[in-house]
Amino acid sequence: MLPKHIVILLAVLGLAPLARAGADEKPRGVQIKDVTTIEGIRDNPLLGYGVVVGLSRTGDSQQTVFSTQTLSNLLQRMGVQIPATSVRVNNMAAVFVTATLPPFARPGMKIDVTVSSAGDAKSLAGGLLLLTPLRAADGNVYAEAQGPLTLGGYSAGGSGNVKIVNHLTVGRVPEGGIVERDTAVNLTSMTTLSLLLHDPDFEAARDIAGAINKEMGNEVAHVVDSRRVDVARAAGETGAIPALMARIGSLSVNVRPPAKVVVNERTGTVVMGGSVTLGACSILHGNLAIEIATRYEVSQPTPLSKGGETVVTPDTQVQATETQAQLVQLKEGATVEELVHGLQTIGATARDVVSILQAIKAAGALEADLEVL
Repeated sequence: MLPKHIVILLAVLGLAPLARAGADEKPRGVQIKDVTTIEGIRDNPLLGYGVVVGLSRTGDSQQTVFSTQTLSNLLQRMGVQIPATSVRVNNMAAVFVTATLPPFARPGMKIDVTVSSAGDAKSLAGGLLLLTPLRAADGNVYAEAQGPLTLGGYSAGGSGNVKIVNHLTVGRVPEGGIVERDTAVNLTSMTTLSLLLHDPDFEAARDIAGAINKEMGNEVAHVVDSRRVDVARAAGETGAIPALMARIGSLSVNVRPPAKVVVNERTGTVVMGGSVTLGACSILHGNLAIEIATRYEVSQPTPLSKGGETVVTPDTQVQATETQAQLVQLKEGATVEELVHGLQTIGATARDVVSILQAIKAAGALEADLEVL
């Protein structure tokens, strides 16, 4: 059985220009700190390779070579000399350890770490993560991780009858990482703050700069591009940089939500903002199903015949069924609710909507950015 075949015919009706997406959408007031970040103040991902021990025969198998080598090397550093071929690893598992180093992290600060199996372990339940160095992209160690794992799931049963709840090969160690290196940014030497917008928008950048200049009583902020606004310390300003950042971040500006449609073809998920509008279009939707079935029959020779033999012959049958196409018409400035309601009336599934939206965007009738995951 082949999947549904969708035939979509789109025609833009009328020559009037399409309505601006989100023109009737009311702007919403937000704080500057909620829609921007400060350049240079950011998180940093950390990665390490370690070992989880204490498993109940749910660890890596003997065929996982790097697990046996890891355990052998670890024992050798502790003064135990054994060949790697004699090591059994079913009570341990090789894992990758990940964490996020927050901005202004200081030595001794604790962070959460995530532990993921790197081999063929069945479960990390009850395991203990041994001391694991966590490195950043520059190769330096910024934290150390160790502690018992929490999984939030379990596995019960045996002999083919097993019940598994949640994922058993990924766990967390709450506050299991300790920061070892100071990564705080020196704010005293900063003379300019660069605000980076989460969503690039010239209008929002202009409003942010205007709100800052009004609050400071001076032209200290200017727009660099649709994503960046630079704020210079005013002449004679004696306040500290953190106080200036708090003062700017609490200011309120009006922003319009971006008109965007996000679709995921793998899961059939479609998320559309309320400011998305459509131009006039017609959608012709139909289903074509083709079924090909092959049956094998045995052909035997007649009794007492000479030279005959038994053979298998295929019998192939092809069936094609096509339902009548159904039409949906949308007027100028149609909303997302009208689109979804119209597609539901013709029996379109979530995956059908993904293909239909792509075709509408190609025809120029979708007043929004289409992002396919």
